[in-house]
Amino acid sequence: MLTPLMRMTVLTGSVSRAAGGMFESVRNLTRAVKERGRYSVSVVGLEDPETERDSALWLDIKTEACPVAGPYSFGYAPRMARALEANRPQIVHVHGLWIYPSVVAARWSGTCKPYVVSPHGMLDSWALRNSGFKKSVCSALYENRHLRGASCLHALNQAEASAIRDYGLINPICVVPNGVEPSVGAPLRQVGGRKTLLYLGRLHPKKGLTSLIEAWSVARSQPEASDWHLKIAGWDQNNHEFELRALVSKFGLHSSVTFSGPQFEDRKGTCFSEASAFVLPSLSEGLPMTVLEAWSWQLPVLMTPQCNLPEGGTAKAAIMMDPNPMSILNALRALFKMSTVERDQVGAMGLKLVEDRYQWPKIGHQMTDVYNWLLGHGPKPDCVID
Repeated sequence: MLTPLMRMTVLTGSVSRAAGGMFESVRNLTRAVKERGRYSVSVVGLEDPETERDSALWLDIKTEACPVAGPYSFGYAPRMARALEANRPQIVHVHGLWIYPSVVAARWSGTCKPYVVSPHGMLDSWALRNSGFKKSVCSALYENRHLRGASCLHALNQAEASAIRDYGLINPICVVPNGVEPSVGAPLRQVGGRKTLLYLGRLHPKKGLTSLIEAWSVARSQPEASDWHLKIAGWDQNNHEFELRALVSKFGLHSSVTFSGPQFEDRKGTCFSEASAFVLPSLSEGLPMTVLEAWSWQLPVLMTPQCNLPEGGTAKAAIMMDPNPMSILNALRALFKMSTVERDQVGAMGLKLVEDRYQWPKIGHQMTDVYNWLLGHGPKPDCVID
């Protein structure tokens, strides 16, 4: 006799590429849970200009995008609560903070059914200081109730678990990382005799790109840097690209720095396949999908401790640096001095990390065990910290 599937609903902001790296992580985690065969899964989110374009990427997962009334920064969607109730979930998983889905989840918790909250790095100290007054108001109005009412909080790594505790939350925490899809195709590494250092992600001050450009302007004087090019790919946020382009002009870097705009699907794969290395000089992250993707493409990575992947440095899959121009400069100099063989060796260690730790089927298994435990259908998993 077949055991009936339990019902789980994901509650999130955008269900499209407008969510950046969260779109990939939420979509692939939801799919990995569905493939375990224990849960009937559905997704309820907010409608945005990219929703229709990306709806097919959810494949056979039921999704509903609710129209937003008023400012999208809050995402008030009157239909969201009704859509959640219509799915009759036994457990809800909320991704992200500070917007209307938090309100809906907190109200739904009055049904005495469990819900999990994934902050995705949004309780990191830098993230809390950014737009700090607005977040303090949201905390008082609804977010603290939402967080404290969660049956379990989901941290992507131990650093995020510590940030959650520092915020004052005492809920159980499950530590389950992001995963990555295997890369498709063979890397090219060098195009037209030029080696490319790739940045791919949001163009936002927290990503540390101003420090990267400043360091790049000095590193370019190194003889080994003559055939290197910096490619900055991603979508602009709050006109930060204008500031970055002005900095490139100030240092006279037009011949060695390119802005390529947003890159998705096949175009994103091409970016990784043509790159010789990847850089993320971020001041704050949860667990960056782009680093995992770079490792899956066997790229050496330059990154900061704030990326919360210390195993990259330990396994010699990354050059670690602090998010300031001098430290980034030293990392660039180290990269430029590497031979092709040495870069390939670092990239190979990154691929091994992905294969050992960041495969979606394993991660889906871990999260399914968390849901089972919360519903009383299994023991407390080892990934849960009381």
